[in-house]
Amino acid sequence: MDVNPVPDSLSLLTWAFAGLVAVQALVRLVLLVRQVRHVQGHRAQVPPAFAQRVSLADHQKAADYSSAKAQLEGAVVLVEAAVLLAWTLLGGLDALNHALRAWIHDPAPSPASALAYQVALVLCLSLISGLVDIPLDLLRHFGVEQRFGFNRMTLKDYATDALKGGVLSLLLMTPLLAAVLWLMGQAGEAWWLWAFALLAAFQLLMMVVVPTWIAPLFNRFSPLADPALEARVRQLMQRCGFSAKDLLVMDGSRRSAHANAYFTGLGRAKRVVFFDTLLKALSPQELEAVLAHELGHFRHRHVAQRLVLLLALSLLGLALLGAASQWSGFYLGLGVQPNLIAPNDGLALALFALALPPALFLLSPLAAWWSRQQEFEADAFAASQADAPALASALVKLYTDNAATLTPDPWVVRFQYSHPPALQRLQALGQLQAANAPGTP
Repeated sequence: MDVNPVPDSLSLLTWAFAGLVAVQALVRLVLLVRQVRHVQGHRAQVPPAFAQRVSLADHQKAADYSSAKAQLEGAVVLVEAAVLLAWTLLGGLDALNHALRAWIHDPAPSPASALAYQVALVLCLSLISGLVDIPLDLLRHFGVEQRFGFNRMTLKDYATDALKGGVLSLLLMTPLLAAVLWLMGQAGEAWWLWAFALLAAFQLLMMVVVPTWIAPLFNRFSPLADPALEARVRQLMQRCGFSAKDLLVMDGSRRSAHANAYFTGLGRAKRVVFFDTLLKALSPQELEAVLAHELGHFRHRHVAQRLVLLLALSLLGLALLGAASQWSGFYLGLGVQPNLIAPNDGLALALFALALPPALFLLSPLAAWWSRQQEFEADAFAASQADAPALASALVKLYTDNAATLTPDPWVVRFQYSHPPALQRLQALGQLQAANAPGTP
C-alpha cells in the first residue's frame, strides 16, 4: 500500500466526496419538492386524456399518496446523507474498526483470525446500517402505505420477514464475503478478476435458487387455477417463442394491495408469477396484454442486457476497488485510518461500498432514460402480439389501483422514472394502433 500521507487534513477526495453527498441530497430534495408542487397543482382536475376512465376521487387519492411518499422520502434523503457522512468523514467506520480490533486484541493475527475480523467488520457495518433503516421503513409500511389502504402486513409479518431475510443473508452472503476477502488477500494483483468470476457465477446461481427455494419462504405460490386463462397464456407464450416451467399465483395480497406480475428464473427454472391482486383487477384480455409486455422484455433481450450491464459495472467496480485499496489517500480522505498490522481488505471493501452510491447517482438519469426506452419497446411488442386497447385499459387500471400519479413532474420523470408516465405510454400505444389500422399506408 502507498503509505504517503495525505497532504491536507481535508484532501481533494474529502471535498469531492462531501460535494457528491451534498449534490445528491440537494438534487433529490429539489426533485421531491417539484413532484409535490406539480402533483398538487394538478390535483383539482383529472387530465383530459383520462377523464372518462379515472374518477376525480381516485385522481386525488393518487396525488395525495404521491405527495405523502415524497414527504417521507425527504426524511429518508436527509437521514441517508447524515448516516453516510457519519460512517465516513465523521469517523464512524474508523471507530467501528478500532472497536473490533481492540475486542479481538491480537497483535499478530493468524490468516484465519484476520479473515474472520474482516468478515465481522463488513457484517457489523451491514447490521448497524440495517437497524438504522428500520424506523423509516416502518413509517413507510405502517404510516404511508397503511394510511392509503395498501399495507396488509402486521407487525408480526414484518418482523418475521426481517428475521428470515437476515438469516438468509447471513447464510448466503457470509461465505461469499469470506471468499472475496480471501481472494483480495491471496490472489495477487489480479484478485478482482477472480472475484468477478465468483460473483458472476453467484449471480447466475441466485437466478435459479431464488425462485425455486428462497421466494417460497416468504410467499405462497400456487398453480394458476383458471384453465381458460392458462390456455390463453400458453398460446401467447407459444406465439412469442417463450416457454416457462410454471404459471403461478402469488399471495401478494397478504402483504400489499399493489398488483404486479413478473417473470423469474433462468433456463428450465423460468416461471410466470401473477399477484393474486392482479388477477382480481384485470380481465383475461388485459392480463394477456400485460403478460405480452413482460414477454417483450425477453424478446428484446432487455433482461440479458441488464444482466450484462450489471456484470460489467461489477467488473469495473472491483477493478476500482483493487486500485483504491492500495492507496492510503482513499482511506484517509474518507475518514478512516488504515490498519498498520492487520489487513485492510475488509476496511477497503466496506469503505468502497459506502462511497460508491453518491458517484453512481450521477448516472441515474441515463439509467432511467434507458429503462423507459425499454418499456416503450415492450409496450410495442405487446401491441403486436396482443390487443393494444386492452393493454392501455390495463395500464390505466394499474395506475389507478396502485394510486400512481397521472401528473408527475417532468424533471422527476427524466431523473428517476424507470417507467414512462401513463400519458406517454397511452399516446405511444395510440400511435401504434393508428399505424397498424387497416388502410394505413
